[in-house]
Amino acid sequence: MGVTDASDSRLGLLTRWVTEDLGFAGSRIEPASADASFRRYFRVLRESDSYIVMDAPPDKETLEPFVGVARSLLGLKLNVPVILASDMRQGLLLLSDLGTRQYLDQLSGGGDVDRLYGDALQALVRMQSRGEEAALRLPPYDRELLHREMELMPEWFLGRHLEAPAGPRERAMLDRLFGFLSRSALAQPAAFVHRDYHSRNLLVTEERNPGILDFQDAVRGPVTYDAVSLLKDCYIEWPVERVHGWLLQYRRALIDAGFRLTADDGEFIRWFDLMGLQRHIKVLGIFARLFYRDGKPGYLKDLPRVLAYTRQAAALHPETAEFAEYIAAHIDGRFSAAQSRTGQ
Repeated sequence: MGVTDASDSRLGLLTRWVTEDLGFAGSRIEPASADASFRRYFRVLRESDSYIVMDAPPDKETLEPFVGVARSLLGLKLNVPVILASDMRQGLLLLSDLGTRQYLDQLSGGGDVDRLYGDALQALVRMQSRGEEAALRLPPYDRELLHREMELMPEWFLGRHLEAPAGPRERAMLDRLFGFLSRSALAQPAAFVHRDYHSRNLLVTEERNPGILDFQDAVRGPVTYDAVSLLKDCYIEWPVERVHGWLLQYRRALIDAGFRLTADDGEFIRWFDLMGLQRHIKVLGIFARLFYRDGKPGYLKDLPRVLAYTRQAAALHPETAEFAEYIAAHIDGRFSAAQSRTGQ
């Protein structure tokens, strides 16, 4: 076996399942990736074949959403892992292997950027234009969820990372902001939302590009949300003119595919910008929580990009201008010190 951490009881369970229950004796098991949850992924190499095993501890994660969404996306002819075997009680899945060529690496390395984004947007159009029935089976991206996500920012980013909790006046400003952003999101047409459709969850594949991963948190919600995840990516940034070009290409493709969309270019960009502000407020909180609660420091290096997205979007609209002023007055001066304090 290629994995040697004998103290890892989950790994021992996984190894026994692969070698004994699945009959893959003599195979090599090596880490493939981990994500921001408690899930881990291992690659199983057996002769000339390669598979992925998902390890989702049942006391921390549930496999049913992944299995259900995988079936829906496969039904839409999208390129997602096929479930080959499962032990739902123990939290284990054997999946087809879509490869190792992550979008982020290809984009950062000078790959054909327009082709890669074009493929990813076409897959998203298929998901949303043909996935209306599948979306009805997903949880709603409702006001409660939108607010719960945004509340991570004052708790973990302001309170823990910056050590500057919001006072009563700031709290009232955030309440107004969160209410406005949730109303804007809920005014958009609802669609199948992957919810983490970005360069670390997309793989470059020879056929049916891209391979799509990490879709278990899918919901039925605002049509621009996944476009924000992809085009205002927390891990790589592009000039705003290029982003808007891709966004309007996506809008036209949605309409051509029959998606019911009446917003003109200007309204669609406004939806996109405000949806991005909601998402990046959430991500500020999530990345800080991953460090302080979960002991995962790797996300802190991406906080400057996320804060820049937040600052830029807040300055675009009069309804969010007071938050832009708050960032300038109360966040920007403390941010560098917080990053330095955590070794960034």
